[in-house]
Amino acid sequence: FLWWKIIFHFIKFKMRQFVLFFPLLALVVISLAGTATVEAATGLNPPVKLVWHYYKVTNTCDDAETYIRHQVEMFYRNDSSIAPKLLRLLYSDCMVNGCDASVLLQGPNSERTAPQNRGLGGFVIIDKIKKVLETRCPGVVSCADILNLATRDAVHMAGAPSYPVFTGRRDGGVLNADAVDLPSPSISVEESLAYFKSKGLDVLDMTTLLGAHSMGKTHCSHIVNRLYNFKNTGKPDPTMNTTLVSELRTRCPPRTKKGQTDPLVYLNPDSGSSNRFSNSYYSRVLSHNAVLGVDQQLIYNDDSLEITQEFDASFEDFRKSFALAMSRMGSINVLTGKAGEIRRDCRVTNANYGA
Repeated sequence: FLWWKIIFHFIKFKMRQFVLFFPLLALVVISLAGTATVEAATGLNPPVKLVWHYYKVTNTCDDAETYIRHQVEMFYRNDSSIAPKLLRLLYSDCMVNGCDASVLLQGPNSERTAPQNRGLGGFVIIDKIKKVLETRCPGVVSCADILNLATRDAVHMAGAPSYPVFTGRRDGGVLNADAVDLPSPSISVEESLAYFKSKGLDVLDMTTLLGAHSMGKTHCSHIVNRLYNFKNTGKPDPTMNTTLVSELRTRCPPRTKKGQTDPLVYLNPDSGSSNRFSNSYYSRVLSHNAVLGVDQQLIYNDDSLEITQEFDASFEDFRKSFALAMSRMGSINVLTGKAGEIRRDCRVTNANYGA
């Protein structure tokens, strides 16, 4: 693996300083009993302080990560789709109000009821893990940390690197559905980059995290405009491979009737039901075979195009960058110390527990 390629991108795109990646790039010199400051990109204020193996270091739940991994392994053996489901769930949590597990809260107008979150999955897995941990270490392990750790373990089983997850997050309160600002999957690359930058992330993070679309599914309603009436032209998106258009039209009929079904299609037909984490997503983008419009848009920005070409050429480059990007996303606006709470049930705040 050629680290100079990643360093080159850090410099060329004026990204974060090397110290921002220290927790991941210099793990060999970090004491397992110490702490590490995990800072997001410039603009995230204040920097957050999370701890490597927090529950072991604080002697509050020494085997918390082992319990979580064991539960994920059991779920994954029965259903590999938990990897993309947990990835999307974590993204939907962190990118809205920071990684505070607010997306896990239930309610008639909660985050998970927002239109952008339709079809979210993985809740049952997190709830099960929380129940296990509550029997062993009551009131100690946050739902936010469980979601981050479980996602890491699931995507590792699917082929991603087992990257370090710094812990010590606490859980946030209820957010209304109208607070969810997740963008449409049909936005331009400029709009996508602006959104990621608003969260303190950059073009490398964006291009890397969109690579999570190497597995999972999406609803036809998210792509039907590309298939039949792109920008009200009455024609398909001219950037989409015509063979892919024909294939997807057989699964996604025009949406002409109220209440008609909304089938699911694979984001990456190359991986399909195997749900394997790979870099084939990037080759599909380069050959105009991306399913979502936002993915295809990566070739229309010089920086994201160059990164896409690099990741297509080197799976290892993508895997290493994925580890960095997931760590940075996982540190967005986290609650630590005495902020927030440690929920007893991930579905409700402690004030409503047992109500």
